[in-house]
Amino acid sequence: MEAAAAVLSGLVPSGSAVVVLFAYLGYLAAAGAILPGKLVAGAVLPDSSRLHYRCNGLLSLLLLLGILAIGAYTGWMSPTVVADRGLELLSVTFIFSVLVSFGLYFAGIKSRHKNSSLRPHVSGSFIQDWWLGVQLNPHFMGVDLKFFFVRAGMMAWLFINLSLFAKSYLAGSVNLSVILYQFFCAWYIIDYFVHEEFMTSTWDIIAERLGFMLVFGDLVFIPFTFTIQGWWLLRNEVELSRLVGLTNICIFVIGYLVFRGANKQKHVFKKDPKAPIWGKPPKVVGGKLLASGYWGIARHCNYLGDLMLALSFSLPCGFSSVIPYFYPTYLLILLIWRERRDEARCSQKYKEIWAEYCKLVPWRILPYVY
Repeated sequence: MEAAAAVLSGLVPSGSAVVVLFAYLGYLAAAGAILPGKLVAGAVLPDSSRLHYRCNGLLSLLLLLGILAIGAYTGWMSPTVVADRGLELLSVTFIFSVLVSFGLYFAGIKSRHKNSSLRPHVSGSFIQDWWLGVQLNPHFMGVDLKFFFVRAGMMAWLFINLSLFAKSYLAGSVNLSVILYQFFCAWYIIDYFVHEEFMTSTWDIIAERLGFMLVFGDLVFIPFTFTIQGWWLLRNEVELSRLVGLTNICIFVIGYLVFRGANKQKHVFKKDPKAPIWGKPPKVVGGKLLASGYWGIARHCNYLGDLMLALSFSLPCGFSSVIPYFYPTYLLILLIWRERRDEARCSQKYKEIWAEYCKLVPWRILPYVY
């Protein structure tokens, strides 16, 4: 009862948590607009228009890291502020996500725009339209909100982890488990921003409308559930043997190579269908579907890499509890559901070409298993 009461009291929003959230989002909005970055053309939309994205996420991240490091060094701010106010930030961010999604809904249904990005898609069901969104690419004061929220969620994941690491360091509890978890996540997140332009060709950016599902997923679910392992290690000391640590590293490296390699091949193919894959001309089915490289091994091989990475984030926590394995378990369910949805959509879109591709590449995610 006492633990539950402590959690509930911690969830009460505070003014300081509101300040932290809005200072963070304000910085990202300003940095995204001011800092230089590669201007990347997005996918061609149904009305033949296309958005352009300034991919300066890495520079924004590094600059903020520098600012926070100086703040911590000078005593202007505590490096554990996020870890100390985690529940408060969770509740404030959740409330903010709900309010933003309502704002998006009401602004969307009132839109009179005819272009693909801002044209309202209204089903007639309030719940469905609020959940899935009404507009494809809504903007606020010149900021592309969908791209902005993804960036905010990914960076928040890193900053929560760094605050947890600072708390562990000050408590003298940093060990191999903590180091492996922190390194794997930091590598993954920084690599995401190194290749941020790849995000412009993902399904979420191209086709998903912006509603509560994406806003909550980006701002709340990613940073606050993907860090469960970090919170667990903060409160539970896990000693890994060198063999287990080495195995964990191998799973991470293989997962990273598959995940990043597959996504890069798809991105390059969309930009230049004749670009070599693994040093050879690409095999293309029906002039549209890549069947070379990783995409000749499984139809959704990038999901396999993602699952291996998720597993590597949880393995440093040991096997005494299922709690740290929430992320890979959730991701497994999500990706199988998404793979099924993708298969149905591609079958309808490409018809005979998709059937031919399935015969050529029979495995969905894991060769010889699924």
